[in-house]
Amino acid sequence: MEAKAIAKGLRVSPIRARLVSDMIRGKSVQEALTILNNVNNKSARLTLKVLNSAIANAVNNNGADAATLYVKEARVDAGPVMKRHFFDSRSHIGHRNHRTSHINIVVATRN
Repeated sequence: MEAKAIAKGLRVSPIRARLVSDMIRGKSVQEALTILNNVNNKSARLTLKVLNSAIANAVNNNGADAATLYVKEARVDAGPVMKRHFFDSRSHIGHRNHRTSHINIVVATRN
């Protein structure tokens, strides 16, 4: 039995968010929650929200036991890029890309 949660358009770079999602992939839910609570960055806080939502979906919608859940899939996809321009030196135009992410987490029960 699987349950998933998706958060789209989060203002964190996909490269930074993938570092956090790689840490929790395949772990039990309790271990993943412990890891995310002890990592001090923005992507860990956002991933924690998505993981809590996936756990709530599994418990409320599918009647799963939270103690038997594990992180089956933790994926971070690139979202739309907000391209910003600014004046640079010597009358040039500088570019700054604000990248966004889509965080997908799937939890399932262990058999």
